[in-house]
This record gives sequence, structure tokens and C-alpha cells, in this order.
Amino acid sequence: MSTAIDDDLWSAVGDPTRRRILDLLLADGGGTATTLSERLPVTRQAVAKHLGVLDRVGLVHVTPAGRARRYEVDEAQLARAVAQLSAVGATWDARLQRIKRIAERIQSSKPG
Repeated sequence: MSTAIDDDLWSAVGDPTRRRILDLLLADGGGTATTLSERLPVTRQAVAKHLGVLDRVGLVHVTPAGRARRYEVDEAQLARAVAQLSAVGATWDARLQRIKRIAERIQSSKPG
């Protein structure tokens, strides 16, 4: 699994409404724009646009369900996003450790 950073993916999950939509889809096992909009402070049309963004980056997939479209989280793509987040976190942890060591050396070299 590649952990290369995907800017489109992170742009999509950078929006709090889209993160809440993902949470609801995961909790409920899927949903439609209508069922999601009933639980969010945005219109059905806004939810549909957010779902379109999530669909374009592959975080959800859609299945026709009569006149509606049912959305579910793509678990493989979500796992890729989690792997990217973990990789970014590990990189920043290492950077912060280096900064800490430099600051400690500077502090210890100062006359007391």
C-alpha cells in the first residue's frame, strides 16, 4: 500500500462536513443524500455535492437504489487515507524529536 500523499484525497477530507458524512456512512453502513441531510445542518443538495467530492476521490462508492443513490465508504480507500495520516504523523514526530534534541543541546551549552 502506497503512503504517498494524495492532495485531492486530503482536500476532500479537510472539510468538516465531509468528515461528518463519512462518520455517518461508517456508523450506518451507508446512506443516501436525503437520509444524511436529515442528520446534518445542511441541505440535501449540499450533501449531494459533498458526496460527489468524496466519490471523485474514491472514498465512497455509489449504487443506484430505485430513484435514490446509496453511498457507502470504500474501506480500501479509507485505509489508504489512514496510512497516509500515520505516515505524516510519524514524519512530524521525527522532526519534532530532532528539534527537541537541538533545543536541549542549545540549552545545555548556555552558561549556568
